[in-house]
Amino acid sequence: MNRDEQRKYGIAARNALSMDEVRERSRKIAEAIAASDFWRDAATVLSYRAVGHEVDLSALEDCARRDGKRICYPLCTAPGQMIALLPHGGKSWHRGSFGITEPIRSLSDEISPEGIDLVLCPCSAYDSENHRMGMGGGYYDRYLPRCTNAHIAAVAFTVQHCEALDTEPWDVPMERVYAK
Repeated sequence: MNRDEQRKYGIAARNALSMDEVRERSRKIAEAIAASDFWRDAATVLSYRAVGHEVDLSALEDCARRDGKRICYPLCTAPGQMIALLPHGGKSWHRGSFGITEPIRSLSDEISPEGIDLVLCPCSAYDSENHRMGMGGGYYDRYLPRCTNAHIAAVAFTVQHCEALDTEPWDVPMERVYAK
């Protein structure tokens, strides 16, 4: 399969899960992350808000409060460009591009990429070599090289696994993939 076919395969497999399966698998993935050394050693985590059938990591917000961690979220600022924002509270959100819930820039603190200790990346597909395929915009592949102090991990459902992703030189490999 080529890149487009792999992306479509992973998205279709993810979308074929029932919402009950998405919730249960997401819960298990969040538990695995919260029990990991990556989480334990991180003070600041870049996560994301799930859309549709993506892995939902919202359970990590309670874990972060319990463990004294900060969770920041991406904000797309231009095609292929994003920043990390730490929202001030519940009113710091709005529905942005692509229907994604995003932090409001004026009601959040910008976190430098170097200040992030763990990045949790959504993906459309992944392989056994810890390669991840995003949605095709290159946002994470442009941002991740700037996260010089962070562990980088992808999150996915096992149904999104491909034998070997068709990678490009700019694709940033993950240190770990959390999948259930």
